[in-house]
Amino acid sequence: MGQEDDDAGGFLPHFGPCFLNIYGSPREGLDGADKDDELNLGKMEGVYYRGRILIELITKMGELTGNNIVDLPSEDSLIVQKYLHRRRYSLCVVFYSATQLQESKEPIHFEVSMGNYGNRFDKSCKLHASATQYSQPVFDGNYYYYLLWCDTKPVAALPSFWENIDHRLDRLNILLKIIDRLKINLEDVKQAMPAAGTQLTGAWIKMLDRVVKDCNRSLPSVKKLPHVTVLDQYLYGQQILILKKISKSAEKLRDKNIKIQDKLPEIEDWIEKLTSVAEESQISLPDIIIWMLSGEKRVAYARIKSHLVLFSSSDKKSCGKFCGKLQTVFMKYPHDKTNEIRIAAHLRLWIWLGLSSDEEEFEKLADGKFMVAAERYENQAKVMGHWGTSGLLQHPMFSDAMGKMRLSKKAFHPLKGWQWDGKWTIDPEQCLLFDSDTGHSEYINDVYENESNLAGGDWSPAFEPYTDAKGNRHLSIDEIECPDGWEWKEEWDLDFSRAVDEDGWEYGTFVPPDKMPKSWNPTEKAYHTHRRRRWIRKRVMKATARQVKKEDFDPDGWEYAPLFGWKFHVKSNKGDIYRRRRWRRKMVPTEQTGPASIFRLEGSLCHEHASVEEEEFVATEKPNENTNLYGSTAPFVTCLLDHPYVQMSFLYQSRKTDIIKGTVNPTWDQTLIVEDVEIYGNIREIVENPPYIMLEMFDSTRVSKHEYMGGTSCFPTVTMDSSSQYVPMLRWYPAFKGERFSGELLISCELFLKQKDEDQDVPPRPPLKDSDTYMVPPGIRPQLQMTMIEVLAWGLRNLKNYNMLRVTTPSLVVECSGEMIQTPPIKNYRKNPNFPSSIFFITVFLPVDPFFSPPIVIKVMDYRPFGYRPVVGQCTVKSLDEFIIDPFAGSANSEDPTVTTTASFHVETPNIESSETEEVTLEREAPEGELEDDAIDWWSKFYASCGEHDEYSDYLIQGYDILRVYPSALEDVPQFQGLQDFCHTFKLHRGKAYGDVEDPLIVGEFKGSFRIYPLPEDLLKPQPPSQFRQLPSSEPQVCLVRVYIVRALSLQPKDRNGTCDSYIKISIGKVLIDDREHYVPNNINPVFGRMFQLYTTIPLNKDLKVEVYDYDMITQDDKIGETVIDLENRFLSHYGAHCGLPRTYCISGPTQWRDQLKPTELLNNLSKLKNYELPVIQNSGRKFNIGKKEFLLEDFEVKKVPYASLGPPEERLALHILRLQNLVPEHVETRTLFSSAQPGIEQGKLQMWIDIFPKDLGAPGPAFNITPRAPMRYVLRCIVWNTNDVLLQETSVMGEKMSDIYVKGWMAGLEDNTQKTDVHYRSLDGEGNFNWRFIFPFEYLKVERVLVVSKKNFIWNLDEMEVKMPPKLIIQLWDNDKFSFDDYLGFLELNLNALRSPTKWADQCTLKRFFKKEGSSKDNLQKLVSLFKQKRVKGWWPCISLKEGKEVLTGKIELTLELVTEFEAEERPAGKGREEPNMNPKLDPPNRPDTSFLWFQSPLKGLKHIVWRKYKWWVICALLLLVPIILLVSILNAIPSTRFHGKKK
Repeated sequence: MGQEDDDAGGFLPHFGPCFLNIYGSPREGLDGADKDDELNLGKMEGVYYRGRILIELITKMGELTGNNIVDLPSEDSLIVQKYLHRRRYSLCVVFYSATQLQESKEPIHFEVSMGNYGNRFDKSCKLHASATQYSQPVFDGNYYYYLLWCDTKPVAALPSFWENIDHRLDRLNILLKIIDRLKINLEDVKQAMPAAGTQLTGAWIKMLDRVVKDCNRSLPSVKKLPHVTVLDQYLYGQQILILKKISKSAEKLRDKNIKIQDKLPEIEDWIEKLTSVAEESQISLPDIIIWMLSGEKRVAYARIKSHLVLFSSSDKKSCGKFCGKLQTVFMKYPHDKTNEIRIAAHLRLWIWLGLSSDEEEFEKLADGKFMVAAERYENQAKVMGHWGTSGLLQHPMFSDAMGKMRLSKKAFHPLKGWQWDGKWTIDPEQCLLFDSDTGHSEYINDVYENESNLAGGDWSPAFEPYTDAKGNRHLSIDEIECPDGWEWKEEWDLDFSRAVDEDGWEYGTFVPPDKMPKSWNPTEKAYHTHRRRRWIRKRVMKATARQVKKEDFDPDGWEYAPLFGWKFHVKSNKGDIYRRRRWRRKMVPTEQTGPASIFRLEGSLCHEHASVEEEEFVATEKPNENTNLYGSTAPFVTCLLDHPYVQMSFLYQSRKTDIIKGTVNPTWDQTLIVEDVEIYGNIREIVENPPYIMLEMFDSTRVSKHEYMGGTSCFPTVTMDSSSQYVPMLRWYPAFKGERFSGELLISCELFLKQKDEDQDVPPRPPLKDSDTYMVPPGIRPQLQMTMIEVLAWGLRNLKNYNMLRVTTPSLVVECSGEMIQTPPIKNYRKNPNFPSSIFFITVFLPVDPFFSPPIVIKVMDYRPFGYRPVVGQCTVKSLDEFIIDPFAGSANSEDPTVTTTASFHVETPNIESSETEEVTLEREAPEGELEDDAIDWWSKFYASCGEHDEYSDYLIQGYDILRVYPSALEDVPQFQGLQDFCHTFKLHRGKAYGDVEDPLIVGEFKGSFRIYPLPEDLLKPQPPSQFRQLPSSEPQVCLVRVYIVRALSLQPKDRNGTCDSYIKISIGKVLIDDREHYVPNNINPVFGRMFQLYTTIPLNKDLKVEVYDYDMITQDDKIGETVIDLENRFLSHYGAHCGLPRTYCISGPTQWRDQLKPTELLNNLSKLKNYELPVIQNSGRKFNIGKKEFLLEDFEVKKVPYASLGPPEERLALHILRLQNLVPEHVETRTLFSSAQPGIEQGKLQMWIDIFPKDLGAPGPAFNITPRAPMRYVLRCIVWNTNDVLLQETSVMGEKMSDIYVKGWMAGLEDNTQKTDVHYRSLDGEGNFNWRFIFPFEYLKVERVLVVSKKNFIWNLDEMEVKMPPKLIIQLWDNDKFSFDDYLGFLELNLNALRSPTKWADQCTLKRFFKKEGSSKDNLQKLVSLFKQKRVKGWWPCISLKEGKEVLTGKIELTLELVTEFEAEERPAGKGREEPNMNPKLDPPNRPDTSFLWFQSPLKGLKHIVWRKYKWWVICALLLLVPIILLVSILNAIPSTRFHGKKK
């Protein structure tokens, strides 16, 4: 993770130790292994918690060691233990409402789980109160169903155990709240933009103040916490850094007087940066999963991030966004592959999650009274007119709500810590008593008559003569009675709307153990054994019908049904043979009291081996099994709320608008009102977080069901006082079908507080549109005005085949607000795709505020034989702002080039080049002197314009032209309006092509534009003039196109060595130019320098495609990327995009004028186009008068123009005037390359430009030569004469400081040609003598001033790679060692382009003359010279070494540098060293001292010059002393001893 800011460094990937949760498919309740595979493999969102794994990820820099799998050391296991400490968490979910349900034949209940906790089918955890009671869906009277819970809300509560990661989630919740507030405040600023003034300023200041306050808030620190990971520390540092940066930026914007609209992208960048650091991957808390079950089948789910509802004890602002608050949750289908992608249910939930130690805070937030109870149902059957248990057969006497589980009274026992509160009491369940006809005003009863035959016999009544659609037993048509409050509308009749025969029968064959066929056929076959037909009868509700009230219930609490398992009802009917009633027994806690006690509900209420009462069970009953009891014998928790506070118009009621036929932009002008809808909760929560309003769009069809087109949701504006003057504003809400955008809805929603039974608090209804429809209230409805839409229909482009046939005769249909026009068809689209007439008018009523304007719909129809006119393409123009103009503004205040009013010459803001480049370069010095015209080329202009000032400072200082290098494509430059000033390009789409599959591809383009302006209300006032005048010819034109490809930047590598061998392909229409032979090898930033010239016919072939390919010798070439350029937009644009304007008008040379028209002709044409007065030329072309404005050539050419080939003064002055009109200058655009293999991902950039010249205007000027420069071959001759004051590195055996000096040298980049001198041995004073010549041949680009090195990086490379670098000479001083490595002494680096001139004498060669020190003046430095200009220099330079970043003098060297061309080197040869030819100049052997030799090669010479030189006086003195001593000893030894002889005698 890294940030764009320089200070925000990235870090290597880390993770954990932390648990990673895994989600997949349920273990039960869903069918189909292929579906589960998609969930388990991550192809779809996981809907079920499957487990988690403990992971730690560490990334280190270094070499790849292979895929090694080793056992985890025991020490690591002990270290991880501190991250595994668990805490008890408590979760409570209160279900306030469940609406927008689809029809369900089975009762519905919900299950809440967190991990394995709460899953009723998972036996690894204890049983909890995690499921709600069964409820029967009720029809809302329009389309959907809802659950009628009234003031008794179901509750799910469960404990769980997880790791405490509050330090992560607290920071995450704080950042998310900062982002939410910033988004809301930014939206307020955007809404205040049209009003401007104090309202906008106030919203802006409020937003910035809030940002500063939020960002200065300290985040919970991660220091000194025992379970903090490395990733926690890195993320914390990143988050703190981003907050500080945003705070500083906000403070700067707060104190500056700025244009708010220009700074909105910066605010959005803040949101993006905050979002990047508000992502936490180390969340070991699993998501909360809520399942909706129909019967026992899981049908829909919702996943809620646990941190969003988590309570934090550290700070209120650290709590989750929805902790202890009402929130809206949309449930989804687990395997939704349909095109509808609709929501399965709309829930309003109150959720609280927190540590068990924080349960006191839960009790403060919880509303209502919680009740815990056990329940069971008593069942009876009617036999011979009497109710009893004998007719139950296999059905249990006491069971659960579904009647599938036997529940004995003695099997129930209170949970640990709980006790019974009273005895079992009868408590009817109202939510299950609603039949399928509840909420309907009309209903169709149906029943199936069944017959069977055996062995080819006659058809006879089946074993079950009457059943429902599933084959369950049903009453006969004679036994079915009309319920109370209803009346039959018609008699029983057969249903012939299905695939049946003439008698209504459908036939099938069943295979045991099935009781019914699985498929049916309308034709009878010999093998068919079963047939059935459907009888239907419609009934309607009586006008006097009333709802079921409490007093209508049976006093004994019985509910009745004709068959066991059917839906029960309140009153007994004639055909009812089963009845049941609910018994409930409340429980209260024995120790802990209060709402938090519901978290202590753990375990089952029923024991596995309970005793069975004889009166409750027959002898054949089996004992309860744990598999049946588990998950269905948990206590149920409900929350009893007070009376509702608010009445509103949504939730469990729905309404629909009128059907608008034949349009994709319907205008309903309708108010939908729904009254008396109850919302439970306190007023504060409803005001802060009101329920969503869901809106869905359908396409009404006669044949099939209405087709879902998309939906959206919005919050209503809550109005507490209906007498307030606040009027909710209309807003556009985007609608989506799944993840695909499907349209927009302009709506306004308002929620009114209504006191119970008091209608005076509600505002009056809006006026009626018809008998059943209300209009939009006047205060909300946009104000309309008569508006003219002027349509420029220029032509159609690139229309694709429709139904495999070409589009030959297309016509255009333009529709807006119910009004439309249709153009005459194009007679021959292949020869001329432009319309024969181009101007059309539409008069409509549009809103004064363009924000509310309906879109313009564009359709293209093709005229085909037999009157068939299919729509082959369409487009919707959503925003009309850019087309709204003032028709009387005139050209002086409008950028519209076609207005017809006459105006004086208007000087646009010049936007050609920035003067900043020139101002900066004036301070630079030009070491090479002045350039001449023949010394510059187009590349000089290009590189100087790119800002490479060091190499082209002399070019800029002398005032040569530069061009504009745009960092984007020319059409993306803001001041050129996308080059669509004449006509826009609208992409056409086909919409639905085959069935429900939509074709997202572009099938064509419409070239045209619109001018929208209001019409005067007074018809006597002058009408606005037509806005489209002076149109160019609509006939196709042949044009010469020159495509200049300069270079590519950052191409995607295609070869294994990380480079590519790129070349260019250009195509337009059927013309293809393949430049494969000129590929640039081994470079991701290749310089092409290619110009391609071709002819094309505009608009028949208008799209120029430039492709970049990678050259491969054996395999197929790889496509790197491409860019497509619309030549027609450039050709028709009035910005002069066909040929950019240079800065100077020259008639020859590298900057010669290349347009077909001269500047004076262009100026005349522009004046006519914009209705300026024609220019008047005076003073021999040095003065122009255009209307009241006067232009002088001297005002533009203040400095001397360096070009020698300037054109006439009138053309130069006309060019200067044109440059003031915001026309396209001479430029290079940078286009982004994309590839279809990686859509949306940039593959590199291409710098290029295009010139377009119509053939009928004559030949254009010569093309620019942008061929890459070829380097020149130079030879550098470097003569090393002497060295001085060289650092003495060694100590001789005699104790003398000395160095064996030699010099090494090479050119940077040419290290293979390193040369060195011979050795000057035994330099005792740092002086060395060499007289040695280095010869370095190299290739050099003179204008770019770079050394070109071509070499192969690897042996297997086929081509050499070209590298450019500064021409630097490297000289090094070394001390030679025979028995060890040589010692490095110092170096000298000389840039041949700018080197300091040497000193004449060694004594003058100091560091102060060559290196600028702190506090020293530049005047003391040697002058910069260029060897390419001076050719030869000689003198002394210092050699240095760096110690602690400072230069230290290590010696001085005397050199002669001579630069000659390859031709001059052949004329004046010279050898390396002192080799032949030793000339130019001749180098004599150096005059070195006698001590300069290698001692072990001449021992005697070594004694003479080493020992005798230093110790000769010591030797002489020693000899002088030693000789007398020897003589004395000899004399004494020769004298006879007298004493000895005397004794002898």
